[in-house]
Amino acid sequence: MPLRSVVLFVVAALAEIGGAWLVWQGVREDRGWLWVVGGVLALGAYGFVATLQPEAHFGRVLAAYGGIFVAGSLAWAVVVDGFRPDRWDLLGSALCLIGVAVIMYGPRG
Repeated sequence: MPLRSVVLFVVAALAEIGGAWLVWQGVREDRGWLWVVGGVLALGAYGFVATLQPEAHFGRVLAAYGGIFVAGSLAWAVVVDGFRPDRWDLLGSALCLIGVAVIMYGPRG
């Protein structure tokens, strides 16, 4: 599994999930518009990071990233919000990551 691709997925997830969280905090938790602006900038960074993937097919990268987003969102919730996933959250996340591996790193002819 190519290390560069995995690192880029992790950076993209931090930018997207973190950006969405900042917007949520700014709007839903009344922390102010600076939080929202920070979130919008992070979300823009996510879009840029996604373009750095070595895989040339946009659809494949975004489809695989969906699984990273699912697992990353649960991990973010555990670390930042104190969320405790149940076994179904963990199973679903694992299935998504298996999907990422198949889509991105499966053998192609």
